Amino acid sequence: MIVSDSPRCATMPQPSIGLYIHIPFCQTKCIYCNFNTYARLEHLIPDYVRALSHEMKIWGELLEQPVVRTIFLGGGTPSLLPASEITHVLDAARKSFAVGREAEITLEANPGDVVGGKLSCWKALGVNRLSMGVQTFDDGELQMLTRRHTAQQAKEAYRRMKAASFDNVSFDLIYGLPKQSLETWRSTLEQSLELDPLHISLYGLTIEEGTPLKQDVESGRLPKPDPDLAADMYLLAEEMLKGYRHYEISNWAKPGYEAKHNLIYWRNEPFLGVGPGAHSYLRGKRFWNIKSPADYVRRLTIDTGARWPFDEMPTVEEWRETDPKEEASETSILKLRLDEGLAIADVESRFGEAEAQRQTNVLRGFATHSLVAESGGVFRLTSQGRLLSNEIFVKLLPE
Repeated sequence: MIVSDSPRCATMPQPSIGLYIHIPFCQTKCIYCNFNTYARLEHLIPDYVRALSHEMKIWGELLEQPVVRTIFLGGGTPSLLPASEITHVLDAARKSFAVGREAEITLEANPGDVVGGKLSCWKALGVNRLSMGVQTFDDGELQMLTRRHTAQQAKEAYRRMKAASFDNVSFDLIYGLPKQSLETWRSTLEQSLELDPLHISLYGLTIEEGTPLKQDVESGRLPKPDPDLAADMYLLAEEMLKGYRHYEISNWAKPGYEAKHNLIYWRNEPFLGVGPGAHSYLRGKRFWNIKSPADYVRRLTIDTGARWPFDEMPTVEEWRETDPKEEASETSILKLRLDEGLAIADVESRFGEAEAQRQTNVLRGFATHSLVAESGGVFRLTSQGRLLSNEIFVKLLPE
């Protein structure tokens, strides 16, 4: 049974925040994924949802029910949960926080989970944005990635979303895959444009440690991806997605449909993450939860006495104070990801003249190589700068 009585500690009033809710369950785990997700743990879902609801309740009390202007149910595969469990999760969020009527509420969905009953439930619960993991419209590439849907199923799922009055739908696509050609990538983009979603996220494949994909590449079962070809794929996307606003390095949206939740991250504003492995940024502190779903449930079910660093939070694994120099660099790096760019006057007002001058010198150095453009005291990455953004960002870090 969930422990309901926990000792009070000093409250921490907060400004409005974004709320990330982690759902760690997957029917199968894709070969490229290194997220904190797990297959074959469906038996844990009911207890997990109760624990998750309890964590939100504690945070709601601790933070004095702050206004939540975005909710993002990510994972994992939130759409895998039965409709009744999604209902419990969002009911708990609304009881624990002041969720605004205009709040953006996003749910990540796998095409195979998009059925009529779930869609109508999500709609009734106030979910107003769906993020669908399409990845590619090439069936061979989907099979290689061990995705559990076909290209046709993704298209059918999107049409069901539209029929259920979900207009705000985002596609996740991946480029730079082993064996992927510029032609198959072009076809994926063309098929996406034919469906005309309001938002598209494009992610360059990263081969992560500990994944089956890394083992396949190292053993030679799959070829190592070509970074130059991946760059060509990115430039092709920029060319083909001209009808969208390229508002962030990896994200394109029709005007007015930018991802409000992710903009909180990119503007380095406060957010709370709940669930195993979820990260948070509040009151100048960055902290994260333990990763194990079973341990997470246990800690919220049994009073373990683990209350550090916030008196009522047994799930927090570690936290650290944000160093002012690190915060200045992080804020500028995140803002440079956006097409709105970095206003150096904002750096000066928040972090001081010396830091503003340091960053100006760094960015003007890259401007001489046409990687950064400066206009009216605002720095923006050029198209070439977006391709080489990591090199720029490293130089902005404090020495």
